[in-house]
Amino acid sequence: MNPAGDPVRVRLFAAAREAAGASELHVAPQRLDELLEALRAERGPAFAAVLATARVWVNGDDPPDGDATVLGPGDEVAVLPPVSGGADRSLPRPARAMPPGAPRRRRR
Repeated sequence: MNPAGDPVRVRLFAAAREAAGASELHVAPQRLDELLEALRAERGPAFAAVLATARVWVNGDDPPDGDATVLGPGDEVAVLPPVSGGADRSLPRPARAMPPGAPRRRRR
């Protein structure tokens, strides 16, 4: 159980962390849409741009009432921007594992 005075913990990842200049914030309980609007205003246009494409979770899941979700003491909001990546073609490819029972070739 969380005491009534606990703040809402806002965790910012990757590009959201960079744009906001913080990895974690603590705010008063409020509606999710109010929190996001306040963060856009406080953290600026770079953060607003990241937030436009980010996933926002409440307590590890999609918010049950969308942006109208009421955040309570001790809740956690996570801002998760999309992540891109892929194989680095400049690195050598790893050797393939042999399937179990496959005959091994002998080197000469």
